Amino acid sequence: MNAPSSTYGLSREARNLHWLLANLVEEVPGVRSVVVVSTDGLMLLSSDTRHHAAAAAADPSVQDGPKGSSADLATIVSGLGSLTLGAAKLMEAGSVKQTMVAMDEGSLFVMSISDGSLLGVHATPDCDMTVVAYHMALFVGRAGHVLTPELRNELRRSLEHAQ
Repeated sequence: MNAPSSTYGLSREARNLHWLLANLVEEVPGVRSVVVVSTDGLMLLSSDTRHHAAAAAADPSVQDGPKGSSADLATIVSGLGSLTLGAAKLMEAGSVKQTMVAMDEGSLFVMSISDGSLLGVHATPDCDMTVVAYHMALFVGRAGHVLTPELRNELRRSLEHAQ
């Protein structure tokens, strides 16, 4: 699988993160959309919505993530991450590793990345939660050590230019 064409001009590390994110969406059954959000709540990466648009055109019952855009998912992930972090502090329970919300029509997973960033996944209600969590952990393990401040800035700039 090749990295999306929107990664042209990015560093090797940034292209690899885009590839890992696209792979998570395409290879894990039930995953609708994925975002990576920085500690300050800014979206760094989002899944390629063109993949979802094609699926929705073929099957109208397929939804393209939460109503709205990937920015909406990033906002939800950031808010949920902040809420669970606050709860963990109040309960003196240490750091939050993963949060999962099961809903009638979908699931939301949020997993911490080593630098304090968050990986958020919106999935179908019938997804295999253990498979989604396993692949999220793989992503976090591969992405966590390369998400330097320089790379976060590069990813933010690339998103700004894409809009």
